[in-house]
Amino acid sequence: MPGAALNHVRRGSGRPLLLVHGLGAGWRSWSPILDELAEHREVIAVDLPGFGETPPLTGEVSIATLTDSVANFIREQGLDGASTVGQSMGGRMVLELARRGVGGDTVALDPGGFWSDREVAVFGATLRPSIALVRALRGALPTLLGSSVGRTLLLAQLSARPWALSGEVVLPDVRGLADSPSTGAALDALTKGPKQQGAPAGTVPGRVTIGWGRRDLVTVPRQAARATELFPDAMLHWFERCGHFPQWDSPHEAIRLILDSTG
Repeated sequence: MPGAALNHVRRGSGRPLLLVHGLGAGWRSWSPILDELAEHREVIAVDLPGFGETPPLTGEVSIATLTDSVANFIREQGLDGASTVGQSMGGRMVLELARRGVGGDTVALDPGGFWSDREVAVFGATLRPSIALVRALRGALPTLLGSSVGRTLLLAQLSARPWALSGEVVLPDVRGLADSPSTGAALDALTKGPKQQGAPAGTVPGRVTIGWGRRDLVTVPRQAARATELFPDAMLHWFERCGHFPQWDSPHEAIRLILDSTG
């Protein structure tokens, strides 16, 4: 397929666990939980095309082509049957991998792709101005995110408790929204592309677990019913007092869910 190999990091040892990020910082989006996961498993975290240090695709940017890049990476790295974990756009992509029969156990955290037409219109209409804002404020982001007031103003859509987060934890993802060359194209793929297809019962290669934040304002909680209807083999886990990023708001619970669901 068009494009370059995926930049990635590997840490730890044991059964492989592939992490696929959403819009934002690339593999660094997993920084709040990566090291602890690597105490138990071999963790491989990728930069998708146009994020982190991976160049953008040279052709069409869509959920299908981004997922193709991960499927090719799995094949090239000898990771057939590896467990996959994704969040947001990455959550949708690991469900798509499972639908295709690629990988092993699957954990999708607050996955995109299950909006109604009205919900996706609201999502696009609210997130695009937010991205424009962080681009305009890029030079001031360390200072703004270093303040509980600044985090509350900038991250209210993404976190249930932005004031309680560490500025160092959230800065890479916020900068990634501003700087990644594929942010706009990937957002278009999410909002203007086809909706996620499902997988009939008994057709996925391993266990499927879907985790959802009760206070998610990006992929709102009622979308969980649509996701589990399309993936009837999936187990649904609710993160209480959690927004769109479980690795921010509920890191220890996210680690335990991932390890328990892929062990």
